[in-house]
Amino acid sequence: MLTILVANIKGGCGKTTIATHLAAASAVAGLPTVLADVDRQRSSLGWLERRPEKAPSLIGMDWAKDFDSAPRGTKRLVIDAPAALKTRQIEDLVKMADVVVLPVLPGAFDEQATQRFLGKLEELKSIARHRKAVAVVGNRMRARTKAADRLDQFLGGIGHRVVTRLRDSQIYADAAATGLSLFDMPGKRAGEHRADWAPLLTYIDGV
Repeated sequence: MLTILVANIKGGCGKTTIATHLAAASAVAGLPTVLADVDRQRSSLGWLERRPEKAPSLIGMDWAKDFDSAPRGTKRLVIDAPAALKTRQIEDLVKMADVVVLPVLPGAFDEQATQRFLGKLEELKSIARHRKAVAVVGNRMRARTKAADRLDQFLGGIGHRVVTRLRDSQIYADAAATGLSLFDMPGKRAGEHRADWAPLLTYIDGV
């Protein structure tokens, strides 16, 4: 089983969007997939409740109070972590994970919070010794803006691999409202945005 932890201590950076999309991508690929929601807001589980019956199935688990074991036969476990993670929670979740996916938005506050979180991660031996992969994702990027240029400069200097940059688009809100992901949606528009995810999926498959 491959376990993917989606985490950052900054709220609103797109953790749930990325977690649900990674889970859906695995399900569409035919892998038995579990989506574990650690956030008390249960946004990932709410998305799963809206998911149409005809969409590739996913198992949801509520980890807001206690972490549990994924069912036998699970091939992918995607963990959607809350923003206000305590040090012990970070340690426990990272210990479970094979790869940590860290989304970051353009903006000084997000960059500052991401640096703090990376500092906490690097205190863990498994991260410091590169035994656990960390995939940084630039999220909601708008081309040719000062914020995007600043984020590119920031991402280039943090010492971790920037795997991909996801463009800002209303299509993500549309997908969330219907329990879907870009991987479930037909059409050219969805296909163009799915291309942004290809480097991240390839990276995870190679872990």
